[in-house]
Amino acid sequence: MENIVFLNGDFCKAEDAKISIFDRGFIFGDGIYEVVPVLKGKVIDKAPFYERFEASLKKISLTSPFCRAELDAILDTLIAKNDVVEGGIYMQVTRGVAPREFYFPENTPATFMAYTFKKNIIDNPLATTGVKVASCEDIRWKRRDIKSISLLGQVLAKEEVHQKGVYEGWMVEDGMVTEGTSSAAFIIKDGVIITRPLSNAILPSIRRKLLLEYTKAHNIKVEERLFSIEEALKADEAFMASATTFVLPIIEIDGKPIGSGKPGPMVQKLREMYIEAALKEASESK
Repeated sequence: MENIVFLNGDFCKAEDAKISIFDRGFIFGDGIYEVVPVLKGKVIDKAPFYERFEASLKKISLTSPFCRAELDAILDTLIAKNDVVEGGIYMQVTRGVAPREFYFPENTPATFMAYTFKKNIIDNPLATTGVKVASCEDIRWKRRDIKSISLLGQVLAKEEVHQKGVYEGWMVEDGMVTEGTSSAAFIIKDGVIITRPLSNAILPSIRRKLLLEYTKAHNIKVEERLFSIEEALKADEAFMASATTFVLPIIEIDGKPIGSGKPGPMVQKLREMYIEAALKEASESK
């Protein structure tokens, strides 16, 4: 986390940023958030980022206090003030400060905050070694398509798999994998990428969206359907995708190797494909 943050119209030091204990984000988890990657000091994946951000706001009847042009300026300023070359930005909108009543308060300004963080995305050593995953029960609510700040289900799942010494968890509901605790989930069999179709059961992952576009352009076959842990264990390769990891190979699930137990060639190709497109967007960004 970097030192200069943005809160309700002002840039300030992180230690000086204060939010009321009556903010509905604190009381109810009444808000949404986004994470967007930064490469070469530029926000990337900007169009799908704004699309999902605005969709989540609309689904909970909340309006952003800033338009896209204003948000562009805020994010660019945050990047510059914190000297971020590679990493990401976290931003959050809540329904604001009001007496504790469950119904929506009237004429209450939203709370908006954002901060940057530095992270090695391109040369992530985990892309070379691969990561291990453990399965866990999906106990979340039924509107996972909303990027809600209410993440207790994911927190509990993350802690469960952390105690098992693995990098990520794959959540399972009715015998089928939904998604990772903070990533999209994919398996590969006979050259075909398999991933769960979009619905209220999963978050509309931006990395998923872009990867499917890239695979279509390269004539790589994709099947959008449900799959189980048992099927994943028989896959040739598996991988996860998220905002600040892009594509990472999964080499083990529940202590059992996937394929050769090492990062496979197709996942490496997909990662290279994604990085190439991301670097191009960063270079062309004004």
